[in-house]
Parts: sequence; C-alpha cells; structure tokens
Amino acid sequence: MQTIEIKGNVRAELGKKSTKAIRAEGKVPCVIYGGDKVIHFTALEAEFRKIIYTPNVYLINVNVDGTVYPTVLQDTQFHPVKEQVLHADFLEVREGKPVTIEIPVKLDGFAEGVKAGGKLQLEKRKLKVKALAENLPDTLDINIDSIGLGQTIQVGNLSYDNLELLNAKNAVVVAVRLTRAARAAQQSGGEAAAE
Repeated sequence: MQTIEIKGNVRAELGKKSTKAIRAEGKVPCVIYGGDKVIHFTALEAEFRKIIYTPNVYLINVNVDGTVYPTVLQDTQFHPVKEQVLHADFLEVREGKPVTIEIPVKLDGFAEGVKAGGKLQLEKRKLKVKALAENLPDTLDINIDSIGLGQTIQVGNLSYDNLELLNAKNAVVVAVRLTRAARAAQQSGGEAAAE
C-alpha cells in the first residue's frame, strides 16, 4: 500500500469557537484515535487534496509537531455547499491490529459478454475490507474474462489472501448487462433457429 505524509499541529483549544477560527485560517480540525491516547490536531486543507480527491487509498503518516503516527483515513466531513473539508478522522495503525478500510476495485481482462454485445457495469467501485495494514493492497483486482451476457460477480465469489471482505456476500460488484441490440440479436437468432 502506498504511503503519504501530512503535517499538522496539536490543537491547544477545543470547542466551536476555536474550530471556527481554525477553519477561517484554511485549516481542518482532525483527530487520531485507536492509539494510546486521542490526538486532536489541525492540518492545512491543501494537504487533503492529495488523499481525498483520488481513487487511491493510502497509509498516511501524520506528522503532528514532529511525532509521526501511521494512520488510515476513516472519515471526512464536507461543507454541504462548498467543497470545504470540515473535519477528518484518522485511525492509528498498530502492529498486529486489523483495520477496516475501503479499497478500490480494479477490473482486469475483457468479458465474454461484452464481446457478445453486452455492457459492462461496475456496481461497486470500492469494497470494505478488514486486514492488517501490511496486508492491505492498493487495489482489489478482479479478472472479468469469463463473465458472459447477463452474468455477475458477487462479493461471495471473491477471495483474497490475508484479508476479509465485509460487504454483503450477495452484493454485485460487476455485471454484464444485456443491451437492446444484444437482446434483439438473441431474439432474431432464436427465431432463425426455430424456423
């Protein structure tokens, strides 16, 4: 898994008034939990562009006044109108303790159903997994060569070494849907065979 660093400073004051002042300075109030103690800190909003506006998932080394905490981003809150990050939660990664995180899905291959005129649909762009940080992959690769027209791959059909998929087993990850053209071709082919 790729690693990225964010720099921050410990928050001296907590509460609405100080939070408002922090946001006015272009900073984001943040918290790190899951370790020995909860750490409240602030980071520049610009630091978040590299981790939020990307499909990639990172192991984030948060440098708070010189102390580095290995973390994963658990949650972000946005302003309802502006694209401003209001708050971020980080979970400290500890050795031997599994983390829960969403990992992007990457499709490999060319589906048989697409060759037959179907339309490939990625239903789930990310899947929730539970694993030790050192076992987290950058992407969950799925080979789609064998998917025919009208077929799907569900979470229950997938398995990966050293990680547990937490989504519902019957949740569809990728499907090849019948298009009108493919349906028409199937019907005309069936009528021709009947004659």
